[in-house]
Amino acid sequence: MSPETGGPSAREPITMEDLPLREDLRGRAPYGAPQLEVPVALNTNENPYPPSPALAAELARNVEQAAAGLNRYPDRDATRLRADLATYLGHGLGADRVWAANGSNEILQQILQAFGGPGRTAMGFEPSYSMHPVISRVTATEWLPVQRSAGDFGIDTADAVAAVRRHRPDVVFLTSPNNPTGTALGLETIAAIAEAAPGMVVVDEAYAEFRREGTPSALTLLEEHPRLIVSRTMSKAFALAGARVGYLAAHPAVIDALQLVRLPYHLSAVTQVVAATALEYADELLGQVKQLRQERDALVEWLRECGFAVADSDANFVLFGDFADRSAVWRGLLERGVLVREVGPPQMLRVTVGTAAEMSAFREALLQVSPEQLL
Repeated sequence: MSPETGGPSAREPITMEDLPLREDLRGRAPYGAPQLEVPVALNTNENPYPPSPALAAELARNVEQAAAGLNRYPDRDATRLRADLATYLGHGLGADRVWAANGSNEILQQILQAFGGPGRTAMGFEPSYSMHPVISRVTATEWLPVQRSAGDFGIDTADAVAAVRRHRPDVVFLTSPNNPTGTALGLETIAAIAEAAPGMVVVDEAYAEFRREGTPSALTLLEEHPRLIVSRTMSKAFALAGARVGYLAAHPAVIDALQLVRLPYHLSAVTQVVAATALEYADELLGQVKQLRQERDALVEWLRECGFAVADSDANFVLFGDFADRSAVWRGLLERGVLVREVGPPQMLRVTVGTAAEMSAFREALLQVSPEQLL
């Protein structure tokens, strides 16, 4: 021990327990899906198709141009990118109603920094995206979980409204399509919750582009509900998981509020130009999304034909079971070179929709390991 401070000396090894960490963070583990080298990785909901040669070449040219100015700070307000995102979203949105950050997780963090915090609460409907409670916790926002319906993993509108009125959360998180179940929400449910909520309502639409035909977006509700936020990501449909670009649409006053908590120059010049370039190739990239939706629907049908329980999915993944020991199935798949995700209800697994070849490998492996594990 150091005689001057009473703490460990500079020469003594220390652990995290020796640090003056916030008490509410002690004993916690960082978020993260397993990062394992396997032939078929279907655990993180990535788009399996890399940028086309034409897009990759255009990205290289534009990044090279941006590199010549990297001695200067980027556009602090990401003006061009926000305008391009507004055009992509449509619904009469302008750049003043769109905000962008480093992945949708930074978007969610900024929302909670602005509207959550000590003495405030955030509510979500579980099972749902596991980062919602994590980001709530690290921003010192109390997390209030409400359970989804057991059968279809939906949200009962009357029960949800009652919970909102009872707890009066400062922030409500809704996910549509939901992760890990793939469930989409009807606009009537979102509107009813937005009407009842005293604070902000965030509709996390990270997988919006994968929805089945006719499934509406909460973007249509923005005009009626000024405290509504719709968040999106370019990681999935735009195959930019490595670029880390998230964005949201909301009332201009909400955008002004978020700029109070964003870090200066938070979105690099390279990130901005990569995202803007990908938006120019939206038609090409969304063509791949259509292909993935077809693969997803075929996978759902096959799983059901094989006797598995499957949640209806509007995303690029499928939740399936029911397993007496899902960990044993997970390990069995991994032994055969296929990595899926243990998440959500304890008797189910989640598989990302991959290429046709990856789906074939998944089917073959699953049939080899699962029959004796079905409930």
